[in-house]
Amino acid sequence: MNIFISGSLAYDRIMDFPGKFSDHILPDKIHILNVCFTVNGMVEKFGGTAGNIAYSLSLLGERPVILATIGKDYQRYFDWLGKNDIPLDGIRIIHEEFTAGAFITTDRADNQITGFNPGAMKYQSQFTFSSIDPDHSLCLIAPGNLRDMVEYADICKSKGIKHICDPGQSLTGWERKTLTQWIDGSMMLISNDYELEMIMKITGMDKKGLLRLTKTIVTTLGEKGSLISIAGDDMRIPAAELHDVMDPTGAGDAFRAGLIKGLVMGRDTVTAAKMGSVAAAYAVEKYGTQEHHYLYEDFLERFRTNFGEI
Repeated sequence: MNIFISGSLAYDRIMDFPGKFSDHILPDKIHILNVCFTVNGMVEKFGGTAGNIAYSLSLLGERPVILATIGKDYQRYFDWLGKNDIPLDGIRIIHEEFTAGAFITTDRADNQITGFNPGAMKYQSQFTFSSIDPDHSLCLIAPGNLRDMVEYADICKSKGIKHICDPGQSLTGWERKTLTQWIDGSMMLISNDYELEMIMKITGMDKKGLLRLTKTIVTTLGEKGSLISIAGDDMRIPAAELHDVMDPTGAGDAFRAGLIKGLVMGRDTVTAAKMGSVAAAYAVEKYGTQEHHYLYEDFLERFRTNFGEI
């Protein structure tokens, strides 16, 4: 099965401030705010929706094609993708830009200040889907370049390629008509519960209305698992048991990888969502979105422990 993951590639630069932001911000002077926080150091992690999902899929034995742009500082990310046997065919290099990057500073009270540079993500990846067998292809459209998201959905519909709509953090950039048309004709809509509320607000539709546009709605609920909605019938899927809790960042992307793995294996949506729960657990147990690692055999054993045979 050909798996395409449209989304973003990014570097996450994570910094820790040893104090509290509030100790250095004067409330009566915020109209002329000018502060500098000296951090303990910086850690760079590989990130981006497409990169995160593709990484977990590679752990599950798949070789997904990433549809995204990357900047002139691409080499470290390409080396990492190559190490994990992830193809580079669908990635467009933008030589005049840096790769999208988040600069995240966290203080002792877990407050965060983040600066995000979209960089290369401002450009479309321009993948054509030529010579693709639609009957053996699946595309997940995750947050990335908004024009890519719209156009790839149109291409999937015109070519008969099954696709999943995953709007996520892009929702603030959508209008009612465009978002409604984007979801219409998809095999699945996936989001967390807060994002689903935003989708319903933007489209003016309730869940029943959305299910007239897409066949299935999958809603992730964090530590409470996920919810599958098909033609008004809701099925709750529990989260997998955790060995440790380090960082929930990236758990949603890992869930999507496990879900996709189940779908391309021909499993029903309930089983695929359970696979998503197990994949998400591995991500939560490590700090960072592409820091977890496991063998597929270990994954299967952990699935059996939580849910029985696949």
